[in-house]
Amino acid sequence: MGAAGNTPTPSILVINAGSSSVKFALYDAAAPENRLLTGQVSGIGTGAVEADLPQETHKEVQNFGELAGDASHEAAICWVLEGLEKSGFAIMAAGHRVVHGGSAFSAACRVDASVEAEIERLIPLARLHNPHNLSAIRTVRSLWPDLPQIACFDTAFHATQPEIATTLALPGELREAGIRRYGFHGLSYQSVANSLQRFLPGGLPDRVIVAHLGNGASLCALHKGKSIATTMGFTPLDGLIMGTRPGLTDPGVIVYLLEEQGMEAGRLSHLLQKESGLLGLSGISADMRVLEASDEAAARFAVEAFCYRIVRETGSLVAALGGLDGFVFTGGIGENSARVRGRIMEGLGWLGAGVDGDANQARAGREPLAISPAGARLPVYMVRTDEEKVIAAETARLVA
Repeated sequence: MGAAGNTPTPSILVINAGSSSVKFALYDAAAPENRLLTGQVSGIGTGAVEADLPQETHKEVQNFGELAGDASHEAAICWVLEGLEKSGFAIMAAGHRVVHGGSAFSAACRVDASVEAEIERLIPLARLHNPHNLSAIRTVRSLWPDLPQIACFDTAFHATQPEIATTLALPGELREAGIRRYGFHGLSYQSVANSLQRFLPGGLPDRVIVAHLGNGASLCALHKGKSIATTMGFTPLDGLIMGTRPGLTDPGVIVYLLEEQGMEAGRLSHLLQKESGLLGLSGISADMRVLEASDEAAARFAVEAFCYRIVRETGSLVAALGGLDGFVFTGGIGENSARVRGRIMEGLGWLGAGVDGDANQARAGREPLAISPAGARLPVYMVRTDEEKVIAAETARLVA
Protein backbone atom coordinates (compact mmCIF):
# COMPACT_ATOMS: atom_id res chain seq x y z
CA MET A 1 0.00 0.00 0.00
CA GLY A 2 2.94 2.29 -0.55
CA ALA A 3 4.02 4.11 -3.72
CA ALA A 4 7.05 4.16 -5.90
CA GLY A 5 8.62 7.56 -6.47
CA ASN A 6 7.24 10.39 -4.36
CA THR A 7 6.36 9.57 -0.77
CA PRO A 8 2.58 9.27 -0.67
CA THR A 9 0.39 11.01 1.88
CA PRO A 10 -0.68 8.62 4.67
CA SER A 11 -4.41 8.29 4.14
CA ILE A 12 -7.65 6.94 5.54
CA LEU A 13 -9.89 4.86 3.26
CA VAL A 14 -13.63 5.27 3.85
CA ILE A 15 -16.06 2.70 2.43
CA ASN A 16 -19.83 3.20 2.40
CA ALA A 17 -21.38 0.01 1.02
CA GLY A 18 -25.07 0.46 0.19
CA SER A 19 -27.69 -1.91 -1.15
CA SER A 20 -26.67 -1.32 -4.78
CA SER A 21 -23.56 0.84 -4.56
CA VAL A 22 -20.12 1.23 -3.02
CA LYS A 23 -18.96 4.77 -2.29
CA PHE A 24 -15.35 5.27 -1.31
CA ALA A 25 -13.08 8.17 -0.45
CA LEU A 26 -9.54 8.82 0.74
CA TYR A 27 -8.69 11.40 3.39
CA ASP A 28 -5.42 12.77 4.71
CA ALA A 29 -4.71 10.75 7.87
CA ALA A 30 -3.06 13.77 9.55
CA ALA A 31 -5.89 16.15 8.57
CA PRO A 32 -8.97 13.99 7.95
CA GLU A 33 -11.04 16.99 6.90
CA ASN A 34 -8.97 17.03 3.67
CA ARG A 35 -10.34 14.66 1.03
CA LEU A 36 -7.84 13.34 -1.47
CA LEU A 37 -10.01 11.21 -3.73
CA THR A 38 -13.59 10.09 -4.09
CA GLY A 39 -15.42 7.58 -6.26
CA GLN A 40 -18.44 5.34 -6.53
CA VAL A 41 -19.56 2.06 -8.02
CA SER A 42 -23.31 1.98 -8.71
CA GLY A 43 -25.83 -0.40 -10.22
CA ILE A 44 -24.67 -3.47 -8.31
CA GLY A 45 -27.17 -6.27 -8.74
CA THR A 46 -28.67 -4.79 -11.91
CA GLY A 47 -26.20 -6.29 -14.38
CA ALA A 48 -25.21 -2.79 -15.46
CA VAL A 49 -22.56 -1.77 -12.94
CA GLU A 50 -20.95 1.62 -13.51
CA ALA A 51 -17.85 3.13 -11.93
CA ASP A 52 -17.57 6.87 -11.37
CA LEU A 53 -13.98 8.01 -10.93
CA PRO A 54 -13.57 11.78 -11.44
CA GLN A 55 -10.36 11.93 -13.43
CA GLU A 56 -9.58 15.48 -12.39
CA THR A 57 -9.47 14.47 -8.71
CA HIS A 58 -6.23 12.52 -8.90
CA LYS A 59 -4.17 11.38 -11.86
CA GLU A 60 -3.49 8.00 -10.23
CA VAL A 61 -7.03 6.83 -10.94
CA GLN A 62 -5.71 5.90 -14.37
CA ASN A 63 -4.34 2.79 -12.66
CA PHE A 64 -7.84 1.42 -12.06
CA GLY A 65 -8.74 -1.41 -14.42
CA GLU A 66 -12.04 -2.34 -16.04
CA LEU A 67 -14.97 -3.37 -13.85
CA ALA A 68 -17.35 -6.08 -15.02
CA GLY A 69 -20.97 -5.05 -15.56
CA ASP A 70 -22.20 -7.91 -13.39
CA ALA A 71 -19.78 -7.23 -10.52
CA SER A 72 -20.95 -8.10 -7.00
CA HIS A 73 -20.32 -5.99 -3.90
CA GLU A 74 -17.24 -8.09 -3.15
CA ALA A 75 -15.92 -7.73 -6.70
CA ALA A 76 -16.53 -3.97 -6.65
CA ILE A 77 -14.67 -3.56 -3.36
CA CYS A 78 -11.78 -5.70 -4.62
CA TRP A 79 -11.64 -3.49 -7.72
CA VAL A 80 -11.44 -0.39 -5.51
CA LEU A 81 -8.73 -1.82 -3.25
CA GLU A 82 -6.60 -3.15 -6.11
CA GLY A 83 -6.89 0.16 -7.96
CA LEU A 84 -5.81 2.11 -4.90
CA GLU A 85 -2.92 -0.25 -4.30
CA LYS A 86 -1.68 0.07 -7.88
CA SER A 87 -1.99 3.83 -7.57
CA GLY A 88 0.43 3.80 -4.64
CA PHE A 89 -1.69 5.35 -1.92
CA ALA A 90 -0.34 4.85 1.62
CA ILE A 91 -3.51 3.65 3.31
CA MET A 92 -3.16 3.48 7.11
CA ALA A 93 -6.69 2.34 8.05
CA ALA A 94 -10.17 1.75 6.65
CA GLY A 95 -13.37 3.18 8.11
CA HIS A 96 -16.77 1.68 7.33
CA ARG A 97 -20.34 2.87 7.61
CA VAL A 98 -22.39 0.24 9.43
CA VAL A 99 -26.11 0.99 9.55
CA HIS A 100 -27.26 -1.01 12.60
CA GLY A 101 -25.17 -1.33 15.73
CA GLY A 102 -27.99 -2.37 18.07
CA SER A 103 -27.54 -1.78 21.78
CA ALA A 104 -23.94 -2.99 21.78
CA PHE A 105 -22.31 0.00 20.06
CA SER A 106 -22.77 3.57 21.25
CA ALA A 107 -19.64 4.81 19.45
CA ALA A 108 -17.28 3.89 16.63
CA CYS A 109 -14.90 1.03 17.42
CA ARG A 110 -12.07 -1.07 16.02
CA VAL A 111 -13.25 -4.16 14.20
CA ASP A 112 -12.36 -7.55 15.62
CA ALA A 113 -14.01 -10.97 15.49
CA SER A 114 -16.54 -10.08 18.19
CA VAL A 115 -17.56 -6.87 16.42
CA GLU A 116 -18.01 -8.75 13.15
CA ALA A 117 -20.15 -11.34 14.90
CA GLU A 118 -22.41 -8.68 16.41
CA ILE A 119 -22.85 -6.90 13.06
CA GLU A 120 -23.82 -10.24 11.55
CA ARG A 121 -26.25 -10.96 14.38
CA LEU A 122 -27.99 -7.67 13.66
CA ILE A 123 -28.57 -8.42 9.96
CA PRO A 124 -32.31 -9.19 10.51
CA LEU A 125 -32.76 -5.60 11.72
CA ALA A 126 -31.18 -4.02 8.61
CA ARG A 127 -31.32 -6.58 5.81
CA LEU A 128 -30.68 -4.01 3.07
CA HIS A 129 -27.55 -2.65 4.72
CA ASN A 130 -25.69 -4.70 7.33
CA PRO A 131 -24.90 -7.63 4.98
CA HIS A 132 -23.10 -5.28 2.58
CA ASN A 133 -21.41 -3.35 5.40
CA LEU A 134 -20.09 -6.64 6.77
CA SER A 135 -19.06 -7.86 3.32
CA ALA A 136 -16.94 -4.73 2.87
CA ILE A 137 -15.16 -5.33 6.17
CA ARG A 138 -14.43 -8.95 5.31
CA THR A 139 -13.29 -8.16 1.78
CA VAL A 140 -10.81 -5.58 3.05
CA ARG A 141 -9.52 -8.07 5.61
CA SER A 142 -9.09 -10.79 2.99
CA LEU A 143 -6.86 -8.56 0.84
CA TRP A 144 -5.19 -6.48 3.53
CA PRO A 145 -5.32 -8.59 6.72
CA ASP A 146 -3.09 -6.28 8.77
CA LEU A 147 -4.94 -3.07 7.99
CA PRO A 148 -6.80 -1.59 11.00
CA GLN A 149 -10.52 -1.28 10.34
CA ILE A 150 -13.02 0.93 12.14
CA ALA A 151 -16.80 0.47 12.22
CA CYS A 152 -18.89 3.67 12.47
CA PHE A 153 -22.54 3.03 13.29
CA ASP A 154 -25.54 5.04 12.12
CA THR A 155 -27.36 4.06 15.31
CA ALA A 156 -24.61 5.25 17.67
CA PHE A 157 -25.49 8.94 17.35
CA HIS A 158 -28.88 8.20 18.90
CA ALA A 159 -27.45 6.56 22.03
CA THR A 160 -28.06 9.88 23.83
CA GLN A 161 -31.84 9.53 23.57
CA PRO A 162 -33.66 9.12 26.89
CA GLU A 163 -35.16 5.74 27.72
CA ILE A 164 -38.69 7.11 27.43
CA ALA A 165 -37.99 7.94 23.75
CA THR A 166 -36.56 4.53 22.86
CA THR A 167 -38.83 2.16 24.78
CA LEU A 168 -41.62 0.33 22.94
CA ALA A 169 -44.77 -0.57 24.87
CA LEU A 170 -44.18 -4.32 24.69
CA PRO A 171 -43.80 -7.02 27.37
CA GLY A 172 -40.58 -7.01 29.36
CA GLU A 173 -39.09 -10.15 27.84
CA LEU A 174 -39.27 -8.61 24.36
CA ARG A 175 -37.75 -5.34 25.52
CA GLU A 176 -34.96 -7.26 27.23
CA ALA A 177 -34.29 -9.04 23.94
CA GLY A 178 -33.39 -5.66 22.39
CA ILE A 179 -36.67 -4.72 20.73
CA ARG A 180 -36.68 -0.92 21.06
CA ARG A 181 -36.30 2.23 18.99
CA TYR A 182 -32.76 2.83 17.71
CA GLY A 183 -32.78 5.50 14.99
CA PHE A 184 -30.58 5.77 11.91
CA HIS A 185 -28.80 8.28 9.63
CA GLY A 186 -26.68 9.16 12.65
CA LEU A 187 -23.51 9.82 10.66
CA SER A 188 -25.42 12.31 8.52
CA TYR A 189 -26.84 14.05 11.58
CA GLN A 190 -23.38 14.31 13.12
CA SER A 191 -22.06 15.79 9.87
CA VAL A 192 -24.82 18.41 9.78
CA ALA A 193 -24.33 19.31 13.45
CA ASN A 194 -20.59 19.73 12.86
CA SER A 195 -21.20 21.98 9.83
CA LEU A 196 -23.67 24.24 11.61
CA GLN A 197 -21.45 24.48 14.68
CA ARG A 198 -18.64 25.81 12.49
CA PHE A 199 -20.82 27.98 10.26
CA LEU A 200 -23.21 29.81 12.56
CA PRO A 201 -21.75 32.75 14.54
CA GLY A 202 -23.39 31.56 17.74
CA GLY A 203 -22.77 27.88 17.09
CA LEU A 204 -25.47 25.24 16.88
CA PRO A 205 -28.84 26.45 18.23
CA ASP A 206 -30.19 24.61 21.27
CA ARG A 207 -33.25 23.08 19.57
CA VAL A 208 -32.87 21.94 15.96
CA ILE A 209 -34.69 19.46 13.74
CA VAL A 210 -32.70 17.97 10.86
CA ALA A 211 -34.54 16.44 7.91
CA HIS A 212 -32.39 13.82 6.14
CA LEU A 213 -34.45 13.33 2.99
CA GLY A 214 -33.46 10.82 0.34
CA ASN A 215 -34.41 7.33 -0.78
CA GLY A 216 -34.21 6.68 2.96
CA ALA A 217 -35.65 9.54 5.01
CA SER A 218 -35.88 10.51 8.66
CA LEU A 219 -36.06 13.47 11.04
CA CYS A 220 -33.96 13.97 14.15
CA ALA A 221 -34.51 16.33 17.08
CA LEU A 222 -31.21 17.71 18.39
CA HIS A 223 -30.94 19.38 21.79
CA LYS A 224 -27.57 21.10 22.15
CA GLY A 225 -26.21 18.85 19.40
CA LYS A 226 -27.44 15.58 20.92
CA SER A 227 -30.16 13.34 19.55
CA ILE A 228 -33.22 13.20 21.81
CA ALA A 229 -35.81 11.79 19.36
CA THR A 230 -36.01 10.55 15.77
CA THR A 231 -38.60 9.14 13.40
CA MET A 232 -36.93 5.83 12.53
CA GLY A 233 -37.23 3.11 15.14
CA PHE A 234 -36.35 -0.57 15.54
CA THR A 235 -35.47 -0.77 11.83
CA PRO A 236 -35.12 1.78 8.98
CA LEU A 237 -38.73 1.02 7.95
CA ASP A 238 -40.36 3.38 10.45
CA GLY A 239 -41.26 7.05 10.28
CA LEU A 240 -41.42 9.09 7.07
CA ILE A 241 -42.51 7.99 3.61
CA MET A 242 -39.39 6.93 1.69
CA GLY A 243 -38.48 5.85 -1.83
CA THR A 244 -39.75 2.29 -1.49
CA ARG A 245 -40.50 2.05 2.25
CA PRO A 246 -43.88 3.09 3.72
CA GLY A 247 -42.69 4.57 6.99
CA LEU A 248 -45.19 4.70 9.85
CA THR A 249 -47.70 1.87 9.35
CA ASP A 250 -50.37 0.49 11.67
CA PRO A 251 -49.04 -2.89 12.95
CA GLY A 252 -52.57 -4.18 12.38
CA VAL A 253 -51.94 -3.88 8.64
CA ILE A 254 -49.08 -6.36 9.00
CA VAL A 255 -51.24 -8.75 11.00
CA TYR A 256 -54.01 -8.44 8.41
CA LEU A 257 -51.66 -9.21 5.51
CA LEU A 258 -50.29 -12.25 7.32
CA GLU A 259 -53.55 -13.68 8.59
CA GLU A 260 -56.21 -12.59 6.12
CA GLN A 261 -54.20 -12.28 2.90
CA GLY A 262 -51.99 -15.27 3.66
CA MET A 263 -48.88 -13.31 2.78
CA GLU A 264 -45.62 -15.10 3.57
CA ALA A 265 -42.94 -13.33 5.59
CA GLY A 266 -40.54 -13.05 2.65
CA ARG A 267 -43.21 -11.55 0.41
CA LEU A 268 -44.24 -9.13 3.16
CA SER A 269 -40.65 -8.04 3.68
CA HIS A 270 -40.25 -7.34 -0.05
CA LEU A 271 -43.50 -5.35 -0.07
CA LEU A 272 -42.33 -3.14 2.79
CA GLN A 273 -38.73 -2.77 1.63
CA LYS A 274 -39.06 -2.52 -2.15
CA GLU A 275 -42.64 -1.83 -3.29
CA SER A 276 -44.05 0.83 -0.99
CA GLY A 277 -43.31 4.49 -0.26
CA LEU A 278 -43.17 6.90 -3.20
CA LEU A 279 -43.13 3.97 -5.61
CA GLY A 280 -46.21 2.38 -4.07
CA LEU A 281 -48.14 5.65 -3.88
CA SER A 282 -47.36 6.78 -7.41
CA GLY A 283 -47.10 3.49 -9.26
CA ILE A 284 -44.50 5.32 -11.34
CA SER A 285 -41.14 5.66 -9.60
CA ALA A 286 -39.32 5.86 -6.28
CA ASP A 287 -37.20 8.71 -7.67
CA MET A 288 -38.37 12.16 -6.55
CA ARG A 289 -36.89 13.72 -9.71
CA VAL A 290 -39.09 11.53 -11.91
CA LEU A 291 -42.18 12.30 -9.84
CA GLU A 292 -41.58 16.05 -9.90
CA ALA A 293 -41.25 15.95 -13.69
CA SER A 294 -44.44 13.92 -14.13
CA ASP A 295 -47.88 15.36 -14.96
CA GLU A 296 -49.64 12.32 -13.50
CA ALA A 297 -52.00 12.98 -10.59
CA ALA A 298 -50.60 9.97 -8.71
CA ALA A 299 -47.09 11.47 -8.92
CA ARG A 300 -48.29 14.80 -7.54
CA PHE A 301 -50.13 13.02 -4.73
CA ALA A 302 -47.02 11.01 -3.79
CA VAL A 303 -44.95 14.21 -3.49
CA GLU A 304 -47.67 15.88 -1.42
CA ALA A 305 -47.95 12.86 0.88
CA PHE A 306 -44.16 12.83 1.33
CA CYS A 307 -44.18 16.48 2.40
CA TYR A 308 -47.31 16.13 4.55
CA ARG A 309 -45.77 13.31 6.61
CA ILE A 310 -42.63 15.38 7.20
CA VAL A 311 -44.65 18.39 8.40
CA ARG A 312 -46.77 16.18 10.66
CA GLU A 313 -43.79 14.36 12.19
CA THR A 314 -41.99 17.66 12.69
CA GLY A 315 -44.79 18.66 15.05
CA SER A 316 -44.12 15.62 17.24
CA LEU A 317 -40.41 16.43 17.43
CA VAL A 318 -41.12 20.06 18.28
CA ALA A 319 -43.12 18.73 21.23
CA ALA A 320 -40.17 16.53 22.28
CA LEU A 321 -37.83 19.54 22.12
CA GLY A 322 -40.23 21.96 23.80
CA GLY A 323 -39.85 24.44 20.95
CA LEU A 324 -37.70 24.96 17.87
CA ASP A 325 -34.77 27.26 17.05
CA GLY A 326 -33.82 25.96 13.60
CA PHE A 327 -34.78 23.52 10.84
CA VAL A 328 -32.30 21.91 8.44
CA PHE A 329 -32.64 20.11 5.10
CA THR A 330 -30.02 17.57 4.01
CA GLY A 331 -29.77 14.34 1.96
CA GLY A 332 -30.32 13.80 -1.76
CA ILE A 333 -33.87 15.23 -1.84
CA GLY A 334 -33.30 17.74 0.94
CA GLU A 335 -30.28 19.20 -0.86
CA ASN A 336 -31.67 19.16 -4.40
CA SER A 337 -35.46 19.60 -4.44
CA ALA A 338 -36.52 23.23 -4.10
CA ARG A 339 -40.14 22.14 -4.59
CA VAL A 340 -40.07 19.76 -1.64
CA ARG A 341 -38.26 22.27 0.59
CA GLY A 342 -40.72 25.01 -0.33
CA ARG A 343 -43.76 22.84 0.28
CA ILE A 344 -42.47 21.74 3.70
CA MET A 345 -41.62 25.29 4.75
CA GLU A 346 -45.15 26.37 3.78
CA GLY A 347 -46.46 23.59 6.02
CA LEU A 348 -44.24 24.81 8.85
CA GLY A 349 -45.43 28.39 8.56
CA TRP A 350 -47.10 28.10 11.96
CA LEU A 351 -43.61 27.72 13.44
CA GLY A 352 -42.38 30.88 11.73
CA ALA A 353 -40.71 29.22 8.75
CA GLY A 354 -40.70 31.27 5.57
CA VAL A 355 -39.43 30.79 2.04
CA ASP A 356 -36.75 32.95 0.43
CA GLY A 357 -37.46 32.03 -3.18
CA ASP A 358 -34.02 32.86 -4.57
CA ALA A 359 -32.11 31.16 -1.75
CA ASN A 360 -34.36 28.10 -1.96
CA GLN A 361 -33.53 27.69 -5.65
CA ALA A 362 -29.78 27.56 -4.93
CA ARG A 363 -27.85 24.31 -4.86
CA ALA A 364 -26.24 23.02 -1.68
CA GLY A 365 -22.60 24.07 -1.47
CA ARG A 366 -19.66 23.39 0.79
CA GLU A 367 -21.06 25.69 3.47
CA PRO A 368 -24.56 25.71 5.03
CA LEU A 369 -27.00 28.04 3.31
CA ALA A 370 -29.82 29.96 4.98
CA ILE A 371 -32.94 29.56 2.83
CA SER A 372 -35.44 31.40 5.05
CA PRO A 373 -35.98 35.17 4.75
CA ALA A 374 -33.76 37.42 6.85
CA GLY A 375 -35.32 37.89 10.26
CA ALA A 376 -37.60 34.85 9.97
CA ARG A 377 -38.83 33.59 13.34
CA LEU A 378 -37.61 30.08 12.43
CA PRO A 379 -34.28 30.00 10.57
CA VAL A 380 -34.14 27.29 7.92
CA TYR A 381 -30.90 25.97 6.44
CA MET A 382 -29.76 23.68 3.66
CA VAL A 383 -26.64 21.70 4.52
CA ARG A 384 -24.71 19.23 2.38
CA THR A 385 -24.16 16.10 4.43
CA ASP A 386 -20.76 14.40 4.40
CA GLU A 387 -20.98 11.08 6.20
CA GLU A 388 -17.63 9.98 4.80
CA LYS A 389 -15.83 12.90 6.47
CA VAL A 390 -17.31 11.92 9.83
CA ILE A 391 -16.13 8.34 9.32
CA ALA A 392 -12.65 9.54 8.34
CA ALA A 393 -12.37 11.67 11.48
CA GLU A 394 -13.50 8.82 13.75
CA THR A 395 -11.14 6.40 12.03
CA ALA A 396 -8.17 8.74 12.34
CA ARG A 397 -8.96 9.32 16.01
CA LEU A 398 -9.16 5.62 16.85
CA VAL A 399 -5.96 4.61 15.04
CA ALA A 400 -3.90 7.67 16.01
